[in-house]
Amino acid sequence: MEKSSSRSSLRLALDFIQLGRPLFLLGGFLLYGLGAVMALTIGVRLNLAVYLLGQVAVTSIQLMTHYSNEYFDLEADKLNTTPTDWSGGSRVLVERHIQPQVALVTSITMGAIALLTTFGLVLFTDVGPLAGPFLILALILGWSYSSPPLQLNMRGLGEVTGALLIPGFTPLAGFYLQAGRLELLPFLAVFPLCCFQFCMLLVINYPDAAGDAAAGKRTLIHYLGENKVASLYLAVLLLAYVALPLLVLLGLPFQVAIALLMVSPLAIWMGIRMLRGAWARPAQWNSLAFWSIGLVMTSVAAELLAFLLIAGGILV
Repeated sequence: MEKSSSRSSLRLALDFIQLGRPLFLLGGFLLYGLGAVMALTIGVRLNLAVYLLGQVAVTSIQLMTHYSNEYFDLEADKLNTTPTDWSGGSRVLVERHIQPQVALVTSITMGAIALLTTFGLVLFTDVGPLAGPFLILALILGWSYSSPPLQLNMRGLGEVTGALLIPGFTPLAGFYLQAGRLELLPFLAVFPLCCFQFCMLLVINYPDAAGDAAAGKRTLIHYLGENKVASLYLAVLLLAYVALPLLVLLGLPFQVAIALLMVSPLAIWMGIRMLRGAWARPAQWNSLAFWSIGLVMTSVAAELLAFLLIAGGILV
């Protein structure tokens, strides 16, 4: 009986962790670290206490968004008959392993932790005057992605919000908390990453489209149609690379642009697949989502490595 109870408790704990989509937290760590490393390249010394508190705030906002998305997207997830490993939610609530209210309470708790950590940063550390408003804005956007009253991902704004919040706000937070000021550099560095994230969110919405429509959730696929979304994917993917010369002229280190170009074979392959209509074949959806996420993550890692080498004086 005790062994059975222990297994049940372990299963419940694992379901709770899965509900928070822990694999996606890795991106938050890498992107926040990218921002901090960018600050090092302009001569800022790392403030470890600020860095760790900022990471707590960023991860808490990310978890708040994940858990709230599970709760408020539950109806659409229930109606989704074509989920993949990367879309359609964690399936924990759909399969009734955990009560939905647990996700909502956890989301609110994570938001409270993010807010308290932000207050701690502002009151007890030496951060710039925009640190508090910046993190609170990120918290509001994270909550509003799925949650009322705005529910941006139900109004055709989820893809743009996700692209700005995750690879945009997160590195900017890492940079600003260390540097105490905003400069053009982090904005230049995150532009291609925001493009890749936007493309990834477009792809992930294909398997969810029917369930989303049945639940009244309006993504860009609803407003533009599947064909035009595929064209938009290709256009934004191309934009990320076409913009690189201009970004370098504006101040992006050319070493970072070269690092991004080294990842371009994956982007080219993904573009060819989309051009050939892989988006219209359900058997391809899981792979498209996986490699779209892979493009984001490898591009983030490439930029992070390039900036680390620049900060260390290895790439000059």
